[in-house]
Amino acid sequence: MAQMPPCRMGTCKAKRDQAPGQEIPRMAEVLRHLRRLCRCLALLWLWPEASWLCLARRLCLSHAWRRLPNSWLCLARPLPAAAVLTALAVLPAQTASAWDRLEFTRLIAHWDGYGTPEYLQFVAEVQPEIAQVGFYGAHFWSLAHTPYYDGYPAHFPVRGLAECGQWFEDLNARLHAQGVRVVGHFNLKFLVGDPDGPEGPRGFFHFYRQLWDEHELGPRPVADPLELLEQDAQGRPLVDRQYSIGGMAEYWGCLNNPHWRAVLRAWVRRGIQRGVDGYMINYFYRHNCLCEHCQAAFRAYLAERFSPQELQAQFGISELATHQFDEIVAWHDPAESTPLRREMLRFSQIANKRAFDEVFVQYGRSLKPDLILAQWNHLGDFSQIAGDERCLLPAPLWGRDEDYLWYSTGGALAFTDLAHGFLGEATLQARYIRGAFEDKPFTLGKYEQTRIRAAIAELAANGGAPMGFYTRFQDTAARAELVRYYGFLRRHDHLYHANRPHAEALLLFPRRAIHAGDLRPLANFKALGKDLLDRKVLFDVRPDDLADPQVLASYRLVVDPSASQRVPEQALAGLSRFEGPQTVRVSASRPLHGGEIDLHLVNYNRHEPPEPRSPGNGIVDERPIAAPSMTVDLLLPANQHVSEVLFLTPEEPEPRAIPFATNGGRLHCNVPEFLVYAVLRVKLGAAGPP
Repeated sequence: MAQMPPCRMGTCKAKRDQAPGQEIPRMAEVLRHLRRLCRCLALLWLWPEASWLCLARRLCLSHAWRRLPNSWLCLARPLPAAAVLTALAVLPAQTASAWDRLEFTRLIAHWDGYGTPEYLQFVAEVQPEIAQVGFYGAHFWSLAHTPYYDGYPAHFPVRGLAECGQWFEDLNARLHAQGVRVVGHFNLKFLVGDPDGPEGPRGFFHFYRQLWDEHELGPRPVADPLELLEQDAQGRPLVDRQYSIGGMAEYWGCLNNPHWRAVLRAWVRRGIQRGVDGYMINYFYRHNCLCEHCQAAFRAYLAERFSPQELQAQFGISELATHQFDEIVAWHDPAESTPLRREMLRFSQIANKRAFDEVFVQYGRSLKPDLILAQWNHLGDFSQIAGDERCLLPAPLWGRDEDYLWYSTGGALAFTDLAHGFLGEATLQARYIRGAFEDKPFTLGKYEQTRIRAAIAELAANGGAPMGFYTRFQDTAARAELVRYYGFLRRHDHLYHANRPHAEALLLFPRRAIHAGDLRPLANFKALGKDLLDRKVLFDVRPDDLADPQVLASYRLVVDPSASQRVPEQALAGLSRFEGPQTVRVSASRPLHGGEIDLHLVNYNRHEPPEPRSPGNGIVDERPIAAPSMTVDLLLPANQHVSEVLFLTPEEPEPRAIPFATNGGRLHCNVPEFLVYAVLRVKLGAAGPP
């Protein structure tokens, strides 16, 4: 059979909350859907004898076709195309809703080592759905032509803009040949270089003044690159030397500057021409830029949000049209926050989002309608106001038009302190992102190079896509475990792909209070979250401004951190209970095809390095200690009975059935000993007559 062309079912969303002046052309969206429909109809016509299961697998790696239950596809095999299309039109709502967005569960990301021959061999072994690799933004255009091309951050394999660009184009083709989608890194504002000096302009400034190819990129937006940069009150570029790559300074393009957005559009177009399937966009930082564009944009923001009387009463601004701000900050110390500073931060994040929409959503997807888009942001240990690029972003804009999210936790969670109950986990962060992002794919950048198995298991157990960073494929022992765990996820993909959480309690994230500058409920949220995890409660997390009465009514218990600091034991009566070590976390999910509850158990127990709070030196220091047998007392859905319970773990090649009993609408069983990760498949069926 001929190789089928890849397709991607839908970047469209059922509903788009559009900011003023940011409307997406509806005709382009309609045409995009028509093209996809025609493509699918053509495939059905050209391969009428193909196995529908095979067809679904080939249509795309991570789209709606793969999300159909195998039983549907096998039933469809002998049917003519018209009958299949009719059947698809009446799919269950849960399946149908999966058609309008990207879904995947296995990702690899690399900033280093991707230029070695082992990289493509590793890709063939782990078979990810997405490879996040390559550079197409400011890192590329600042450094690829310099003597420092092969160092931090991008570790380019060859020197030269044309040479390195062609190398990435060839890499993209080779990854596509393996059936892998390529998402390139796109630094949208962090520039390295010197405008002038003994050697003349260097880095970005050398590129812009002397190497900008108008045949490749179009006309330069402005003659002088200094006009593109963030500036202080005197019009001087903001500059830093935190990294000093090659002794060069660091500057930042201003996202409120239309000329800088024109530069970004040129780079977006060139990367698409080189074959990327999407972009992971990072460096969404806005500093205290006081350029004319930021001054005008902030004045317009305030005029839309406040009346003249409110501006005078709240901020002492009497003549907004002529007011010159001596600061327009973004992130800042919460202890030094004021209502006006929070408005500055909110403005900064909305402005960044509007730039993202203009450059990537509107322009990028006008060139490539199925362009995968994601942002790389930073959460840490729930840093707010002083961190998190979306901390004050209004809910309708949060994650809108993004296909997946990357949130970095940095090095704060890359170690354990088991004696003090610190597991070095991001379970609470994962559940927060899942609840805030409407169950779309996400990953966490934990900068974890030691506890490889725990990092993969943690994401898989909580709806994420392993793994964010440091897939150390050149370490033989780490590579073996990566292949083992990714193989486990691939074999049991039907349990993970587009699954949904199964929870009995809801912990509210206090976004309303944070937006008001009150971080006290956030401290309660973190304490309550750890307490619920320690007590092995099956709970979701959702921002409080998204939790309407219908959402709240769907849970047996709702925990509000603005009202409580601990959940009393009696409030947990009747919920599921799990007895086991404090180092084990329990999550639960429901697969897309339904019919079961899957319990996920992640064990963080290990022999720690001798040095306290050490991140270790690779997988040699992971040294997990197996979790002993645990007891399960699971509350079952109404009118359901259990037909089978299967135990799965990456360390065992096949599932095994385990004994169980049911009584009074509850399942009782024991989880066998496991090393790091285990799944208990509780298969359900309709209860018979009493």
